[in-house]
This record gives sequence, C-alpha cells and structure tokens, in this order.
Amino acid sequence: MRRPRFGRAFPELALVLLAALLAACGPATSTAPTAAPTAMPTATPAAPTAVPTAAPTAEVLSGELVIYSGRSEPLIQPVIEQFKRQHPSINIRLKAGANNELAAGLLEERTNPQADLFITTDMLTVARLGKEGVFAPYQPQGADKIPVAFRDPEGMWISFTARARVIMYHADLVKPEEAPTSVFDLTDPKWKGKVATAGSTNGSMQAHIAALLELQGTEATERWLRGLVANDTTFFGGHTEVRKAVGAGEFALGLVNHYYYHLQRAEPTDNNVGVVYPDQGPDQIGTVVNTTAGGIVQGGPNQAAAKAFMDFLLTPEAQRLFAELNYEYPLLEGIALAEGVKPLNEFRIAEVAMRDLYDRLDEAQALIQEVGIP
Repeated sequence: MRRPRFGRAFPELALVLLAALLAACGPATSTAPTAAPTAMPTATPAAPTAVPTAAPTAEVLSGELVIYSGRSEPLIQPVIEQFKRQHPSINIRLKAGANNELAAGLLEERTNPQADLFITTDMLTVARLGKEGVFAPYQPQGADKIPVAFRDPEGMWISFTARARVIMYHADLVKPEEAPTSVFDLTDPKWKGKVATAGSTNGSMQAHIAALLELQGTEATERWLRGLVANDTTFFGGHTEVRKAVGAGEFALGLVNHYYYHLQRAEPTDNNVGVVYPDQGPDQIGTVVNTTAGGIVQGGPNQAAAKAFMDFLLTPEAQRLFAELNYEYPLLEGIALAEGVKPLNEFRIAEVAMRDLYDRLDEAQALIQEVGIP
C-alpha cells in the first residue's frame, strides 16, 4: 500500500577534493577497504592567530552540552554515546530537526543562546550562519588534517564527513540498464509517480538545488524542479522515509545521499536496491558532493564541553564510527571506508565550490517555494 504523500508531485571543490583523494588512495597494503580522502598534499594555511586552538588536557568535564542537529538522531546518537563513555559527567541534550528551522532558531537566540553546538547535514548552512556571526571561532584538534575546501578559513566551522547525491532504485522495478543516469532524468514521464525525494526543509536537498543553480543556472534548475512536481514526485520529510519507501517497492526511484542506499542494503528485509552515481557522462555535471559540518555557538553556556565534542568528531575513533555505522566518507586520512562504499576517486564529482555557495541558499529556498515543493 502506498504511503500518504506530503505533496505533489562543486569548479574549485572538485579539483581540491580529487587532488586530496588521489594522494589518499595509493596502492593498498592490505585487503581493507579504500581509505578516505587525505588532507591536502600541499601546505595548508595556518589557522588565524585569533582562533582559539585545542590543546590536550586532563581536565575532567562535567555539566551539560546542548546540541542542535540537522542530522537525524539515529545517525548521530552512536557518536554521542561513544563521547559519553569518555566524558560520563557531561549530560547531553540533543535537539534534532530540519536544518533551516534549527538555523532560524539559532539566529533568533543570538542574544540568549540556548545551544552550545550546531551540527548540520550540509556545509552551506553553517557557512551562512558563520557569516551571520552565530559561531565562535575555534580550531579543533585535527582541523589541519581536513582539506581546506571543507573548513572555514576563520575557524567558524568545519566539516566532518562527505556524502554523494545518488539515485537509488528498487531492483525488482528497475533493471540496472534502465536506471536513470542523471538527476535530470527523474522528470522523464516514464517515471511519473515513481520517484521519491526529500522535500523543502531538508538541508541536503536545499544544498543540491543551490549547487544546480551554480552549475546550470536559474532557468534550468527551475525547469527541473517544476518537472519533478509535474511528474508526481513524492516529497518526504527526510531521506530515511525515502530509502524505506523505495526499499519496500512503493517507489521505483529515490534521490538520496549515498549512505541511505547502504543503510537500506543492510536492512534484513526490503533490501533489494541498487544505486546510480549520476551525471557521469562527458557533457554532464558530475555527482554533487556535500559535507556534514558544525560550529560552536557564540555565547553558548557550555563552551568547554562543546569544544571537547568538536575535538572528538575529528578523532579517528569518531571518523570510524561515521564510516562503519553510517557508510559515510570520513575526511581524515587513513580511515577505511565501509565495505561496498564506492571510493570518491572512482566517480566524477561536480565542479562546484560548495563552501562558497551560501548566498545561493536563499535563492534555492525561494525557488522551492515558488514551484510548490512541500
């Protein structure tokens, strides 16, 4: 039975990322999965002297830590639990929700901050909030190992993991050779009523649209969005709903971040799904890649705990959790990918500098509203 519908229906980044990846993915010395991207092979700029930097400490931390997270709770909770094992006296309160709603809340609370740390599903949201003065500058331990394309030069925010935008399909409904090879194929009438994706409040979807605005222009992006609506695309609140609906055979196709495909494959049932890394043709744009990212809230009441958590997110331990449990691309050098995850250097990445597209978010959100995506 079909689920109720909610409505009808990177040039600098790629060069930086691929240079880093080619350094990381040299000849293997074991049978472990391919390693994640390395830090830049050339010297990277030092953090500004005004940015506080982390230093090892034996301090025992206690008190509270309030985290606003655009990531869904199941994907961040294992990392929180591991951090709690190291800091059992810190009581963590997690507020998970839509990126844009949490970002709006942070702006409203600037005179009386309620959160200590914001973690989001796309770097554009934190880049914009950083420009708005929401975050306090901080250079966590391990920051110099993250490629420069994925962190703020002033230390206002930093990325943790990368993800690719892919098309997943139900293998009983779509043969591999018949699967769409481009996100723009999702508007083909042959897929009318058979496509699911996240809707207007989803940060990854907003960032994807912002990237398309930069790559293809307003007219082509608007035409694509209107095509999705006209093709009876179903827009869900998040990607978990999308991947489960495709896994159950309720939809033939779903536009998701790559790890949702792997999460569905790992399910005990409804796991007969395939994946396409889209737009790989010589005249196509390449697959859009974005990152999770976060920043410490300026004036937040629990700064020490927030800094400790930021430090932890860039440790090999936390990066392994993201890779092994969530099938994400860790950004630290030498962290193995989960089995079956396609290495970033094995597909062409869209040539767009995502970090610099925060001004496109307003345009993307306005376009989403104009075309009627719920």
